[in-house]
Formats: sequence, structure tokens, C-alpha cells
Amino acid sequence: MNAEHATRLTAAKDICRDAGTLALDYYQRLESLTVEQKGHQDLVSEADKNVELLIRERLADSFAQDSIVGEEHAPTVGSSAYTWVIDPIDGTANFLAGIPAWVVVLACVQNGQTVIGVIYDPIHDEMFAAVAGYGAFRNERAMVVSTSSGLSHGSVGIGFSGRAKPRNICQVISELITRGGMFYRNASGALSLVYVADGRLLGFVEEHMNAWDCLAGQLLVAEAGGMVEQQDANQMIANGGRVVVGISSTFADLQEVADISFGSVN
Repeated sequence: MNAEHATRLTAAKDICRDAGTLALDYYQRLESLTVEQKGHQDLVSEADKNVELLIRERLADSFAQDSIVGEEHAPTVGSSAYTWVIDPIDGTANFLAGIPAWVVVLACVQNGQTVIGVIYDPIHDEMFAAVAGYGAFRNERAMVVSTSSGLSHGSVGIGFSGRAKPRNICQVISELITRGGMFYRNASGALSLVYVADGRLLGFVEEHMNAWDCLAGQLLVAEAGGMVEQQDANQMIANGGRVVVGISSTFADLQEVADISFGSVN
């Protein structure tokens, strides 16, 4: 493994674990949090902001030349080829409702490619991590996507946000059920992507995701043997985009579902 990548992976896992500890402390005293609404079903709390600040400070201390992009604070422009992409709490609505389905997300991009992805679930103490070309791991154990034979043998995660059209997500659900599948939504896109990587879901589809929600999870899926609709990571950082991932027996179907529901990307 590239020494630069190995160093960044170790740091990313340590940082995510500490960030998760801080987030969990906030989670255990939800009644005291200050909460703002950014948009339709889009909330942010002091926990999100302060967890991101912790991650940013730790990254700046260790990798002062790297750029940093996060959901809750302005970008920091660096001079190296690396950009860190942060979602301090993916699944904020769950977090604030006391639902144990939220994660800390950190990705590292180099020259338009995601090279490191770390997603930490503090509730279950599950650390998911990958380096491009070296596999995906849950708590140091290798992950492999499901070997199910098609959509009728499991569930597909779907995502929805205020950036998407309501009729389109209804079309996704209809198409999945028509093809013998079943949908699953846990309100955390990053966690759903990890569930694909860990063999728990057959795939995931969302009309539009921001980079901090999906880059780490897409890398984990790819490194666990899944299939990922490819995008330039820098373009995702700038604009976001649709996300389709799946196992070998479902990916083509899910791309077709996305094309029918959202329109073709070609």
C-alpha cells in the first residue's frame, strides 16, 4: 500500500473514532441540543457543527497541506493533491429523533479519485474502512457484497432528499416492486451504502447525493466486490450527482430503474 495512503487511512480511522465518541456524547443528551432547519427535512445541530470542527482540526494538524470540504463549514483550500470530504453526522434526522442509524463519514480524494473511505457507526462500534485497491473491512475483517441471485432475494436501499422530485422516488419504488424487489430506507445514505458493501443490502439508488454522503460508501462497495456507477470525485464535490451501486446480479436492473425514474445520465 502507498505509504501516503496508509498514513492517511490510520489517521482517518482514529479521527472518525474520536469524532464518533463526541457525537455519541451529544446523542446521549439530545434534549440539550440547539437545532436549525436548513431546508425541507434537512436539519443541522450544534453536534454536526462541532463534530465537523473536531475532524477539521485533527486533519489540519496532521495534513496541513490538504484541502478540506465538509457539509457544515466553508471549504479549506490546500496545496497538496489530496482533498478530505467530511459528513460529521450522516443521518442527522435519525440522530435528533433518537433513532440509532447515523454515522461519521470521511473520504479522501486524490486527482479525482476517492482513495480512502471511512465510515464509523458509534452506536454499534462498527468501523468500515477501505483504501483503493486493498479491499474493504469492518473492524479489520474483510467485507464481501451479497452473493444473492437477484432483486427477489433481498432489499435495495433507496435515498430521498429535498433535492429530488417526489414522483421520481415513487417511480423507483414501483419499478423495484414490479421487478420482484423490496425497498429499504434508513435515512442515512452512507449507512445504506455500507450495508451494500457488507452484504446486507443488494444495492442502493438515489437521484442526487452530495459528495460527503456517498464518496466513502461508494469506495467501500467497490472494494467489497460490488459495482458502482462511476463519477469523477471532484465533479461530485462540486455538484453532487446520482448514485447507483449494486451486486453483480442487480446492478444492471438498478441502473435501468434509475434511468426510467430519473432520466438517463448519458
